Amino acid sequence: MKTKDVPQDDANMMQGKWRDPIYTLDENGNYVTSYSLGWDTKNAVMLHAWEEIHDRMEAVRQKVLSGELSPLAYYLEKNIMDVGLLAKYVGKWKWTVKKHLKPRYFNKLPDEMLEKYAREFKLTIEELTDIERIKNDNQ
Repeated sequence: MKTKDVPQDDANMMQGKWRDPIYTLDENGNYVTSYSLGWDTKNAVMLHAWEEIHDRMEAVRQKVLSGELSPLAYYLEKNIMDVGLLAKYVGKWKWTVKKHLKPRYFNKLPDEMLEKYAREFKLTIEELTDIERIKNDNQ
């Protein structure tokens, strides 16, 4: 692709703040790095992916509000993390973190463990455990 042909179809997903580097040919036939705001196909795929993430997050949010899952599950989904990654960050086994996704275990966690989880999500313990915060979260 030639530099002058780089697509600039900004779908306003990143408000023009993110540009993808693409190797293109300049007018002398040399490879250069050009930047694109996006193109229609990529933008459509990205939009669909974000819709899927929001749908999953809403499903988890409803389970937290109904008492099926702990707030930890919501913040995992909101931060696009999985149990294995969070387990590594807090220095626990995956099965331990999975157990903490259940309200009956989460509600018994000591402040030290809640602090580790809260720190990973850039929250306070109070914010992590506040169901009203999740209820009112606009995503």
